[in-house]
Amino acid sequence: MTTTTTTTTTSVPEISRVGVVGCGLMGSGIAEVCARAGLQVTVAVSRADSVAPGLERIAGSLGRAVAKGRLTAAERDAALARVTLTPNLEELADRQFVIESIREDEMAKAHLFKRLDKIVEDPEAILASNTSSVPIMRLGRCTTRADHVVGVHFFSPAPVLALVELTASLLTDETVTDRAEHFVTQVLGKQAIRSPDRPGFVVNALLIPYLLSAIRMVDSGFASAEVIDRGMQLGCSHPVGPLRLADLIGLDVVESIADCLYQEFKEQPYAPPSLLIRMVEGGMLGKKAGRGFYTYAR
Repeated sequence: MTTTTTTTTTSVPEISRVGVVGCGLMGSGIAEVCARAGLQVTVAVSRADSVAPGLERIAGSLGRAVAKGRLTAAERDAALARVTLTPNLEELADRQFVIESIREDEMAKAHLFKRLDKIVEDPEAILASNTSSVPIMRLGRCTTRADHVVGVHFFSPAPVLALVELTASLLTDETVTDRAEHFVTQVLGKQAIRSPDRPGFVVNALLIPYLLSAIRMVDSGFASAEVIDRGMQLGCSHPVGPLRLADLIGLDVVESIADCLYQEFKEQPYAPPSLLIRMVEGGMLGKKAGRGFYTYAR
């Protein structure tokens, strides 16, 4: 007598409910990308008075897309209707994919992942970080599900730039990494590159030393920001010079990534220059603050 054993495999449902934590420049952009892809998006912000500004930021970006012919007014309205903002992190309990996009502070991110681990109910949910420098292993270890923690590093502005760096730690399950890549490429329509789990990943490991070198040139009096930027634009065909790019990224973010890289590798090219440290201490954070290496209308 032959006995036939049948096995059933349970497939993970397609992701339709996304959570985003943080609604600054990056968080709002990620929320917009997800909403435009037809997903239901809940954005958790730090306090109640951040709800209205966050929604205005998303609506403003969608409005600019309409003005440039990238969206219709109907598509804008439909995307905005898919977004909910809340000051209550517990409202992310039913999310299938949660993307952390708070300030680039390892302790703050670690604390958040501990909370998300207790809040998000679905054991198959993916917890992702938009970090540009913190190793994913450290964030995964803050949870009881390190195998479901990945890095999904978007680039600013997220609705425009195509690249997402996808990073798995040594503890991340390969099927989870594959699911995350499918989500980023097939659902959100982005292009993904896989990066090793090391500070700075691929792009910032190359970019940050370049930006710091330009800042050191200004600090030493070798050349002005305008001369350096013009030289790199005209001489190397860069669309924007390194000092203006640093302003666009945010000088506080540049310093934070540099700190993380320097702590990991202890190599001089990663050390934040004195000028950068003083500018951040003085609130000269770049475009978002109205003043950095250049001044900006606010």
